[in-house]
Amino acid sequence: MSQPVSVLIVEDEMIIAAKISLHLEQMGYGIAGILPRGEEAVLHCRKSPPDLILLDVQLKGNIDGIETATILEREGIHLPTIYLTANTDPDTFERARRTRPHAFLGKPYKKADLHRAISLAVQLRADPTAGAPAPQPVSMEEPYLLSDRIFVRHKDQMIKLFLRDILYVQAERAYCHIKTVKTDYMLSIALGKLAEQLPTGNFFRVHRSYLVNMHHIDAVAEGYLVIGETAIPVSRDNREELAKRVNLVR
Repeated sequence: MSQPVSVLIVEDEMIIAAKISLHLEQMGYGIAGILPRGEEAVLHCRKSPPDLILLDVQLKGNIDGIETATILEREGIHLPTIYLTANTDPDTFERARRTRPHAFLGKPYKKADLHRAISLAVQLRADPTAGAPAPQPVSMEEPYLLSDRIFVRHKDQMIKLFLRDILYVQAERAYCHIKTVKTDYMLSIALGKLAEQLPTGNFFRVHRSYLVNMHHIDAVAEGYLVIGETAIPVSRDNREELAKRVNLVR
């Protein structure tokens, strides 16, 4: 079953942490945990890395938020990081900047800014070469791609959808109907734009209205292919390329 994007909150002021947790749940994100110390966050991430980590810079214990992020990066635990702090002096900002965070929020934060920061963090993880532009509104309808999954908006939640579970995608006017092993999703995005974001080695657009996961093809016939119990048309221009990809024996 798909799970919402999980966020680990590392904040030593429990009232603020609870408020952040409430806001994130209202936005459709999952809470991986609420921890007051950097040492606890490191242990948690070693055992069960979240999708994102929200770090207060000033923490109780022996290491602060910036040191926490540095340790995780050094150990190869690469997580989108958002700093939250009331201390915005140049030295603190410079220390934080060197850890390449995805966003930097001051206290007190605004709910809209938190929403945009996390949306941007998911988007930038999908394309780490894009750098970290200034926070800006991000369309929550569009999927965000990681190497093995996309994040999609579904019933007021950001859902983690593994690429291996996608059977095929069907265009329906300006929407995409994603058919998975267990659940269907409807996204407000053109099929061509979605196809550009998915890995071409696994997905192939066999028809102007269909994009298929090559790993789920059960049969190929003249003019169509079969996935499960669904027959999907294959356009004439794509038949030769499809035959090459599925390694047909003639």
